[in-house]
Amino acid sequence: MADRTGEQTVAAPSGEQLIVERGAVRATVVEVGGGLRELVVGGRRVIDGFGDEELAPSGRGQVLVPWPNRVDGGRYEWHGRHHQLALDEVDAGNAIHGLVRFAGWSVLATSRGRVDLGHRLWPSPGYPFTLDLRITYEVVAHGLIVTTTARNAGRESAPFGAGQHPYLLPAGEVTVDECALRVPAGRYVETDERGIPTSAHDVAGSSLDFREGRPIGAARLDTPFTGLQRDDDGLARVWLSGAGRAVCVWMDEAYRWAQVFTGDTVPAPRTRAAIAIEPMSCPPNAFVSGADLVGLEPGETWRGRWGITVVDP
Repeated sequence: MADRTGEQTVAAPSGEQLIVERGAVRATVVEVGGGLRELVVGGRRVIDGFGDEELAPSGRGQVLVPWPNRVDGGRYEWHGRHHQLALDEVDAGNAIHGLVRFAGWSVLATSRGRVDLGHRLWPSPGYPFTLDLRITYEVVAHGLIVTTTARNAGRESAPFGAGQHPYLLPAGEVTVDECALRVPAGRYVETDERGIPTSAHDVAGSSLDFREGRPIGAARLDTPFTGLQRDDDGLARVWLSGAGRAVCVWMDEAYRWAQVFTGDTVPAPRTRAAIAIEPMSCPPNAFVSGADLVGLEPGETWRGRWGITVVDP
């Protein structure tokens, strides 16, 4: 690969680094996967991202389209036709986190504090549908707004779900165990050892009731929550707080689920070093169960907004 001077250049594993800044907020977005590699507010890291010479590990900051989380055995049926996705969670035998995490995205537009990326997802074995995808990252005072748009550019209905996978960092020297978590959810889904849902339960009276906010302690979470309580502006807000700083992951009504993952299975030294709070439009295995799965008709568009807000002392 050569630059405009004719000199040979070497591409980073995550591709071009796209930095958007406004005031004390800086975000770094990457060409490969269109994901969020870095978010810094007031000189302090907000997410546990990854290095520019690193292949994004454990889903860090990645865009999860056209489904978030897992599809059991990669097998599903859509409008009477059976499909088989590649099993990229090999040990568990699942298809995981969609098809665009390591795809190339193009810059569509840039402006002060904002970048728009696009990707056309062409039909492939297992997902013979065409989507035009757009994701916008905009830094604002104290945080970030992310808008994801998907348009069915094909000739038939397509199953669709979306999510993203940021890992939030505790403040200062505080550990994950010492942080407090608030999840305004009335229900959660229990999953088996392969991450596939088995049953749904009310959080009331359970160890997974974080509606009022409480320390995480030794709790091991890799849990989909739903029945999200929303504020007057229609947004659901999940809070992580500690050492005087609170970080909120908020999501609009397009995202009906929030997956909370305490990172227990993340390889050392990052084990329980950060907490993934993942906005999702549908739960794990939605391609099989149909739960909150969107059927995008030809020419139809889905749009969802989520973001991160930091409250420092």
